This record gives sequence, structure tokens and C-alpha cells, in this order.
Amino acid sequence: MICYLGDDDLNGAAGYLAAVLGHAGVRFHHIPSRRKVPGDLAFGSFQAFVLSDYPASGFSTRQLAELAGAVSAGAGLAMIGGWESFYGRTGEYRGTVLEKVLPVYLSHHDDRVNCPQGCVIRQVRRHPILDGLSWQFPPVVAGFNRLTAKPEARTLAVGLRLRIEDRVRDLRFSEAEVAPMLIVGRYDQGRTAALACDVAPHWVGGMVDWGQGRIVQHLPDGGFVEFGPAYAEFLYRLMVWVSRGTDWADWYQDDILTAPEEDIVEAAGADAGPATADSR
Repeated sequence: MICYLGDDDLNGAAGYLAAVLGHAGVRFHHIPSRRKVPGDLAFGSFQAFVLSDYPASGFSTRQLAELAGAVSAGAGLAMIGGWESFYGRTGEYRGTVLEKVLPVYLSHHDDRVNCPQGCVIRQVRRHPILDGLSWQFPPVVAGFNRLTAKPEARTLAVGLRLRIEDRVRDLRFSEAEVAPMLIVGRYDQGRTAALACDVAPHWVGGMVDWGQGRIVQHLPDGGFVEFGPAYAEFLYRLMVWVSRGTDWADWYQDDILTAPEEDIVEAAGADAGPATADSR
């Protein structure tokens, strides 16, 4: 059982991840962004926790400590990007116990980056989460939280933020920034993951349609969500890995891909410095 916190209601943004979990037959308990964590939530009864645009103010200090303790004891934790994730707009998880649990350092200021010209996600390490996906046709997202991986963590994918210039019938493409996009790690006995982009509009961009074909999943409260098969498989594999739903390894020993190795170097050095002109 996964405890999924955030993304408003299941009829709204939360419907995307909920639809993927439902399609895969993964059981979950959802707490919307506007609702505080119940005082009687049994943290020890969940295999993993997913925080996606869920405000830190939804937890009490005691509950954040309980969450950290559950991860230390073996539960998984994944934080997904958004305005109320990581540092976000107003500081969110900066200064909380989750800073020690997450596989990334949090910024000291607004870490949101909008990408009106797109940000291409590129795999840089082999990992069970990424195996078998269509990386030769990488997805494009529309925004992310700027993060810095901790030394003991592993950056599996980076985002190449594009700069496109139209010079009268001559489009010129360049990389404005290389930033960590998917980082995984360990906190005592628990697995942790940080996904810098969102999995729902608007930051999800074209990633929601990643893969050939289209999956239609009906929601419990009515309505439906459509998404691409590679998008669904990626999120499913992320959930399974972080919750130890299979016997997949923490990571592979020989995991660096040859071609984009330079991207790992750039991503490892990506800082959370002053916001650029394209940042929020």
C-alpha cells in the first residue's frame, strides 16, 4: 500500500498518478493537498510515501519525524516536483527533517524553473526504474525544481533545458542548462527518490503522452484520464522500486551509460544558485 499525498483531488491533478496506479493494480491511500495529515495516520502500515505538491504545513513536526522514522525502518519515499515540493515557492521542506531523508540538497530560495521551450529528459545511468523505456525518443517536460544531488545519491536522468532561437527561417537549438531530473538514494533501510518535474499539468508537458499509443483509465469518482504507455510504465516502475514491490536492486554497479557521461558531470555540479531569467 502506498500513501500518496498531494496534487489536489482525484478529479483534478491527482487523477494522473492515481490513474497510473489504478491501471497497474497498485493499492494506494490518497490525501489531497488541501487536507492535513490525519492525526491517527499509521505511518508504519505503508510500503512507501509519495509527496507530490503536498505542502509541508500539512504535517505536524511529530508527523514529519514519524515519516522519517518509517523510511529509516524500510519504507520508501518519493518526492515529485511542483510548487509545493522541495523548496518550491515558499520554502516548504527546507529546514524539516525530510532534508536529511531526501537524496538531494534543497535550495535556499525559490527553486522553480519554467521551461516554455521545453526540457528534454535524458537517461544517464542504467537502473531498474528506467529499464526498457523509450529513451531513444525522450520525453519533454515544461518545468522542474532545481535540485542538487547528495554525494552518496545517484543521478539517473538529467533535464536538458532548451533554448530555441528563430533567426528568420533558421531555427537554432542549444542547451540552456543541464539539471538533475531523477535522483535516487538510501536513508538507512529505506529507498528514496526525487523527481524534479511534475507528473501532472502543467509541468508534465508532453511527457504525459510519452510512448506509442494511448491508455484510457477511468477514475473512481467518474471521469477518465488518458496517457501514454511509457509515461505509465515509468511511474509504475518508480513506485515499485521505491516501495520494494519486487526484488529489484537498489542500483547497478556498472551503471554509467557511455554516450552522455558528460551530462552526469554537469548534473552533479548543477547548483541552486540565483534564479535565471526563466526561473520562477
